[in-house]
Amino acid sequence: MKNRKRNRLKGYDYSRDNLYFVTICVQHMVCCLGEVLKTADQPSNRDPVELDTVIISKKHNFTDANPIELNANRPHYKMVLNTYGLIVHNQFNWLEERYPYVLVHHFVVMPNHVHAIIEIDRLRMRDVFLNIKSLSSLIGAFKTTSSKMIHNAGFLDFAWKRSFHDHIIKQQRAYDNISNYIESNPQKWHEDTFFSNV
Repeated sequence: MKNRKRNRLKGYDYSRDNLYFVTICVQHMVCCLGEVLKTADQPSNRDPVELDTVIISKKHNFTDANPIELNANRPHYKMVLNTYGLIVHNQFNWLEERYPYVLVHHFVVMPNHVHAIIEIDRLRMRDVFLNIKSLSSLIGAFKTTSSKMIHNAGFLDFAWKRSFHDHIIKQQRAYDNISNYIESNPQKWHEDTFFSNV
């Protein structure tokens, strides 16, 4: 039996307070969550919801951090979510509502994947005692709930790709670079390694 490539850092406790950059992909990289369109284009997907790149600037744990300055110019391209993409968008917000120690700093839903910076921060709970889920468990909860809702919305064959990619963010510079990457993802979609016409 072929050994699977290890996705997590061996020996690292992924329930620790930290910032994590995650990428979650749709099975077979099917573009089913919406479209990246020029701002003058009209979406072709059924029941589209226009959402410019979702950039949520929130406090993070780098003490010398400067606030991220968002580009004031309207992008040439934007992500237009369809019904399924809107479910995915809402379920990322749900992670914060369901788990009080979770803070989603930035995220963007793309046609066949999601990028996000997720923070686990026990200090957000203060006097409440809760069992802290690992990053894998949190992503598992997101995948399970979003998949079920997408199936209920009519896309019975929808599935997330097994596992996910992660990067532990340790420095302000890395945080800034990743935040900018997330923000500019729709603009650079046609150059993206995840780009697909499927």
